[in-house]
Amino acid sequence: MIGFLLYLALLGIVAGFVARALVPGRDPIGFGGTVLLGIVGSFVGGFLGDVLFRTDAEDAGLRPSGVIGSIIGAVIALLVYNAATRRNRRGLRV
Repeated sequence: MIGFLLYLALLGIVAGFVARALVPGRDPIGFGGTVLLGIVGSFVGGFLGDVLFRTDAEDAGLRPSGVIGSIIGAVIALLVYNAATRRNRRGLRV
């Protein structure tokens, strides 16, 4: 269990930093937010991979993905986060 959590944290660091480098614009999140972004991206990438490439209906679920899937998922999660918080950064109410 500890190994899995360390794997998620390491993957979160890598995927979060790569996603922040790929998405243009300034992202006001710190190191912890970057790690969380990568972990969320890993699960988003795992879910999308499961939806797109699943062959067995009973083997469905939310699971972590590999590095490439994590980066793609983190980019998607960061774009959604930026779209959701864009109004707040301009000073408008949601």
